[in-house]
Order: sequence, then C-alpha cells, then structure tokens
Amino acid sequence: MTFNERKALQTTACKVRIGVVESTNAAKCGHPGGSLSAADVITYLYNKELNVDPADPKKWDRDRFVLSKGHCAPALYAALAHRGFFPVEDLLTLRKIGSYLQGHPNMITVPGVDMSTGSLGQGISTACGMALAAKVQGNPCRVYTLLGDGELQEGQVWEACMFASHYKLDNLCVIVDNNGLQIDGNIADVMSPYPIVDKLVAFGLHVITVDGHSFDELEAAFAEAKTVKGQPTAIVMSTTKGKGVSFMENNAGWHGKSTNPAEFEVAMTELKAALAELEG
Repeated sequence: MTFNERKALQTTACKVRIGVVESTNAAKCGHPGGSLSAADVITYLYNKELNVDPADPKKWDRDRFVLSKGHCAPALYAALAHRGFFPVEDLLTLRKIGSYLQGHPNMITVPGVDMSTGSLGQGISTACGMALAAKVQGNPCRVYTLLGDGELQEGQVWEACMFASHYKLDNLCVIVDNNGLQIDGNIADVMSPYPIVDKLVAFGLHVITVDGHSFDELEAAFAEAKTVKGQPTAIVMSTTKGKGVSFMENNAGWHGKSTNPAEFEVAMTELKAALAELEG
C-alpha cells in the first residue's frame, strides 16, 4: 500500500468516526464504542476491498457485506454515506421517527445494506447462505461478515462456522472485531470465548490475525484470504473499543450510549484535530 493510499483510508476512517459520534449524539442513543473499533475495517472494505457500486447497489455480482454485529450500524451508515450510497447529512437522522437509518441495518430501506441484522449470531448464518448460494449460482462474488467478539458467545455462530467449513465456503470471509469488551464488561469475565483463534481453526477455518487499525495488515490479510481454497477464512482483529475518542477508548460504558454536550465537544475536537492533521 502506498503512502497516499494509506493516508486516504485514514482520512476516510476519521470522517467515518466523526459520522458515528455526530449521528449517535443527534439520536441521543446508539452504539458508538463498537462502531469506532470497527471504523477502520469497514472503511477498508468499502473503499478498497469490496466490488460494489453506489450507482447500482443491487448489481448481481457485487460482493456482499453482512454486519453481523448490527448494533454497530452507525459505522456502516457513515462508511456507506462517504462511499456515495446516500447523503452524508442524512446520518444526523439516525434513529429518528421516519428515518430510513434506524438503530440496526435494514436492507429494505438503506441503499447498500445487504442484510437486515441485529439479533447476534444471525448475520454470520445468513452470510453462509449467501456464500453457498453464490457457489450454486456461479456468482463470482465474495461474502464478508463482521462479528463482535462478545457475539462469539452465541452458539449459532459456531453452527455457522461448522456449516461454512463443511460446504468449503472459500468465498466467505468472517471478520471478528476483538476489542475485548461487551455491554456487561470484559468478554473474558462475562463468558470467555477464548482461545478464539484455536476454536476457529478447530471448526475448519483458515485464520489470520491482524491489528484491526492497521490498513497495511488489513490489506495483507484480505489478499491472503483470496488465495485460500476449500475452506472459509476468518480474520481476527485486535482493536480498541471507542478508538479515536480518548474517553471512550477501552471503556465498556460506551458500548451503548450517546454523548452529553460537553462530551460531544471533546470528542469532536479530538476527531477534527486528527482529520486536520491527516488533510494537512
């Protein structure tokens, strides 16, 4: 990845984070913590990895992305908006009555959303179905799904992994956002999913570990995933919940609440300073 490509992705990711904070603040609710930890990978997917076209969001051979951790819709919406699927200013309508941007992704109302999600564990299951259907239909698309690490506590996730391995879904890429925190605290204390890598390997997936905030490592991981044949790939990302906003980082309390006026001012000051440095 060139310096300019990396800088462009970092700039867009910062704008996505601004969109997350602005939209959840406007809604006075939402899930900023996990949205911020996933901002980099979602930015990479929509600006580098996925074969998608905002002018034709339903094209047959497009790559599919399923946000299995659907509560982190603010990051997906911000990425879609900055990719041109709908106006950026619409992010401020998040969770408002009558808005098409509700708290969880809705494939019927939101351009670019491939699956309505929210109930944890179901997203990866539907992604498996998409991947198998693509193989049956001869569709060259790839299917990507993003899970939270707390989501791995759902038994349905492991049924889906078993399914993906059994049907040799090498067109499926499972991404785990391992920020270590969920709504009730540290995932290791609530219901430990560790060792995540060993379990995924045992279920037949090819596993790659990365720093989820490094675009170079993400690029290498997704490139490797495309070379894997006969089995699905899982990319386990080490991330920071609340990444980019100092008082939100590594703080489980920011899993599902919005900022007050003083907090919003601090968050926006930090993010806009980071954006100015990137654009400078």
